[in-house]
Amino acid sequence: MFTAAILVPSPPLLVPELTGSAAAETAPLRDAVQAVAKALSALSTEWVAVGAAPAAVQVPPGAQGTYRGYGVDVRVALRPGPAGEPDPDLPLAALTAGWIRGTCAPDAVVDARILAADLTPAQCSAYGAELRSELDRDPEPRGLVIVADGANTLTAKAPGAFDPRAEGVQARLDAALDSGDRDALLALDAAECAVLGIGGRVPWQVLAGVFGRPPTTCRTLYSAAPYGVGYHVGEWRP
Repeated sequence: MFTAAILVPSPPLLVPELTGSAAAETAPLRDAVQAVAKALSALSTEWVAVGAAPAAVQVPPGAQGTYRGYGVDVRVALRPGPAGEPDPDLPLAALTAGWIRGTCAPDAVVDARILAADLTPAQCSAYGAELRSELDRDPEPRGLVIVADGANTLTAKAPGAFDPRAEGVQARLDAALDSGDRDALLALDAAECAVLGIGGRVPWQVLAGVFGRPPTTCRTLYSAAPYGVGYHVGEWRP
C-alpha cells in the first residue's frame, strides 16, 4: 500500500562530514531532509528510492556505499545489517537514500531504482504508473523517496555555469512541486532540462506517473538554490 512520497535532493553537502566549516550554512537543507524522512518513517519502513544517472543501474538489495569519492569515507547502507565492503561506484541518488536511511530511519529498507537520464516523459510516466500499482499491491505500507535536483545553472558560480533561462524554468518547477501539479512536471522538456542541468527531470516525471491524480496533501519544507543549484524538499500524499 502506497503511503506517501518524499522529495529530496542529492548533494553531498547534505553530509556534515563533507561540508566542514560550511556545515552551518547547509543546516536548513539538512534539517528539512531529516524532518521529511522521519515523517515517512512513521508511515513505513519499506522505501523505494527513485533517482537518475547517465545510464540505468541495477542496485543490489543489500548494497553499501561510500562518499569516499566526494572527499570523506562516510559509509552508507540500503538496509540494516553488518557493515561490508562498500561499492565505490554506487550512484549518488542511492548514496543519498542510504545516508538518509541511516541517519533518520535505521530500521528502514531501501529499494533503489536508478533510471537512465534520457528516458522520455512518456516513459517516466508509464514507469511511475507501474510503480504505483506495485506499491499498492503490497499489503504492507510502502513509501517513495524521489531523489532529484533542480537546475545547476542558476548563478555564475553554479556547477553548470550561468544560463539566463534557468531562473524561469526553475520557478515553474518550484511552483509545480509546491502545488502538486503533476501535469506541469510531465510538461518539462527533456532537451531543455538537459541544457539547464536539471538532473531531477526523470524522477519528478516518475513521481507524476505515480500520482494519477493530484496529491491530497502537498507540503514544502525547503526550496532554495544555495551555490546556484535548485533544491526542493517536500512531501506528497495520495
